[in-house]
Amino acid sequence: MEEDNKSTKTTSLLEKWKINHYLNLATESKMGSIVLKSLSILLGLFFIFVGIMKITPKISKDLHKDLRKEYVKYAKVFPLSETLDFKVPSKWYRRVVGGLEIFCGLVLTFVPSWKAKQAANLVLLFQMLMAVYSHYMVNDKFERTAPALVFFFMLTCRLVIDWQLRRKEMAKELAAVADGDAKKTD
Repeated sequence: MEEDNKSTKTTSLLEKWKINHYLNLATESKMGSIVLKSLSILLGLFFIFVGIMKITPKISKDLHKDLRKEYVKYAKVFPLSETLDFKVPSKWYRRVVGGLEIFCGLVLTFVPSWKAKQAANLVLLFQMLMAVYSHYMVNDKFERTAPALVFFFMLTCRLVIDWQLRRKEMAKELAAVADGDAKKTD
C-alpha cells in the first residue's frame, strides 16, 4: 500500500513537472515569437526604406545622389568582375540591390510564410556581406561599413531566433508523440 502511495506521488510530481515544463516552453515560444515578429517587421521596414532611397530620389535627393556616386565605386570592385572580364553597370547594380531590398523587406514585413521569410532573410544576409566586402575593397572608413555589419548581425539574430523556435516546436511535438505512445502502452 505504501509503495502504491509513493508511486502515485511520484507520478503526480512527474505530471506537474511536465505541465510546468510545457507552460514554460509555451511562454518562451510566445516571447520568442514576439521578438521574431518584431525583428522581422522592423528589418523589413528598414530595408524597404533603404531600397526606395537607392532607386528613387523622392525621400532624399542628396542621399540618393550620394548613393549613386558610391555605387560607381562599388561596381568597380564587384566580385569576379575582373576574373570574368565583366563590367557591372553601377546604375543597374544599385537598382537591383535596391529592388531586392524592397522585395525582401516586403516579404519580411507582410508575407506569413516562414519559408519565404527565411529566403528573404538569406538574400538580405548575402547583400549585407556584399556591402561589407564593397566597403572594404574601396577602403571606406569603418563608419560607412558599420551599418552593414549591424544589419548583418541583426539578420543573423533573426535566423537564430527562428531556428530556436522551430527546434522548440519540434521538441514539443516529439514529446507529445512520445507521451501519446507511452499512454497507449499503459
